[in-house]
Amino acid sequence: MAPPEREFPSDRHRRAGLSRRSLLAGAAVFGGLAAAGCSRVPAEGKVEGGDLLERLRDKGTVKVGIANEPPFGYINDDGEPTGEAPEIAKVLFKRLGVDNVEPVPVDFSALIPGLKARTFDVVSAGMYINPERCAQVLFSDPDYQMPDSFIVPAGNPNGITKYEDIAEQGLTLATGQAYAEIDYALAAGVPNGKLLILPDQVAGLDAVVQGRADAFAGTNVTVMGVVEGNSRVEATEAFVPIVNGEPAYGAGAFAFRLSEQNLRNAFNEELHKIKESGELLEIVAPFGFTEAEMTELTAEELC
Repeated sequence: MAPPEREFPSDRHRRAGLSRRSLLAGAAVFGGLAAAGCSRVPAEGKVEGGDLLERLRDKGTVKVGIANEPPFGYINDDGEPTGEAPEIAKVLFKRLGVDNVEPVPVDFSALIPGLKARTFDVVSAGMYINPERCAQVLFSDPDYQMPDSFIVPAGNPNGITKYEDIAEQGLTLATGQAYAEIDYALAAGVPNGKLLILPDQVAGLDAVVQGRADAFAGTNVTVMGVVEGNSRVEATEAFVPIVNGEPAYGAGAFAFRLSEQNLRNAFNEELHKIKESGELLEIVAPFGFTEAEMTELTAEELC
């Protein structure tokens, strides 16, 4: 999951390439005319109330961006969205009067661009809250808090327990596209040249098994899930990274456009109800989340 947004040459939390320039050029003409009769698009970076919740209630469907990353959000064998975040979305949006949750799978690094481009209405992918992302989107309060862990060869021959171990030994670290772990590693002194950016944790496991990387960094629940049953690798003990002398708490949440503060606030209100009742843990427990991952942190604190 997850996962600050950074762009790397191979650039989780990945990029959807669109090159329909001629179509967009023509659409711009109609878009300019349509803007006069449709809801106004706010200036970039401006926080406004918004009426998306009312429009979603009228349609009965909310489109959620997911990154196909178990256990945070993915499409199951029946073609349905599931995972920690989509299951929360199903419960909360139903209580907000929107019965249907429609998934829009994209690469993790395309989640915020896709949200801003109105490809979907909400990011439902367990996205980490951090100041860089907070400048681009509105976050709900987090629904989980997660330490990090590494995939390492069986026996952990390099004795890796934290990012600083990678830097001090000059080892190669793999992690996912746009993962927050990229910045954790850089802050610990791992040079860009020793970072191997891969699509996801499965590719990371393969890189460790094949010897192309000495470790793969991800959230503890992600790492634990992918190493299960593989005797050639193991997961290190979970830990909270230290960045600039302070603990970097990885806490994931839903993201909304800056223009839709009313929707974010209504969502937050329902989220706090299921936190207080204990229903939140019941929803996410099937995906490996425990009481230890529940959090009272707020988006304001993390932003």
